[in-house]
Amino acid sequence: MALPTLFYGVPSGCSFGSIVALEWLGRPYQLCRIAMPEEVTSADYRRINPIAETPTLMTETGARISESMAILNHLGARGVGTGLSFAQGTEDFDRLNQLLAYLNTTFFSAFSPLWYSLEHAELPESEKQALRNHGARKVVSAHGKLEALMGDTPWLLGGHRTLADAYFIGIARWTRYHEVLDRRDYPKLQGLFERLEADAGVRFAHAIEKGETPQGSGAFQGHIRLAEALRRLPA
Repeated sequence: MALPTLFYGVPSGCSFGSIVALEWLGRPYQLCRIAMPEEVTSADYRRINPIAETPTLMTETGARISESMAILNHLGARGVGTGLSFAQGTEDFDRLNQLLAYLNTTFFSAFSPLWYSLEHAELPESEKQALRNHGARKVVSAHGKLEALMGDTPWLLGGHRTLADAYFIGIARWTRYHEVLDRRDYPKLQGLFERLEADAGVRFAHAIEKGETPQGSGAFQGHIRLAEALRRLPA
């Protein structure tokens, strides 16, 4: 049977968190590298994901799951025993799902005006500046709310890392492109960011994005090409 395959976008896609989660989970998987915006909008990739977005996870059976939150919950169901997720119906699962939803909506979307301004050079400078100003306010607000949600624990949900931390680091690093705040103004988030950047799974994901061939946990079984993945689609 084929291995689960994650289609991840480069450069610096939000797929990053799903790569980290796969490394933490430690089960065999493959990756398929999708260049943005050219390859992600191609007719071939639209056969994998009709809305032309990454990440997408192709399961062992060839079924596809898109949207980071859905992928992380799928992986989480396989990682309950690892502490990365929790059994559905428990209070801990509800807390994790709530935090993933916040990261997937408020935290992620706060950067959208900034990305739009950066990626659309044809816009008048006045419009780009308005987008940057709007995005900066949203990013500052999102960080402040997440700082309050975090409490006094080393990880987002308590004393050990969960899938929420994997998703957080994939988005939080975007402040390197958009210098709209100083994370040191949010000491809890700054500490979390530093812990995650030192994590082996996060270092692995950074190396993958750079096109390197890191060793990782041993779960990673290599890249496949999009054409090969397409042959796995159900007839």
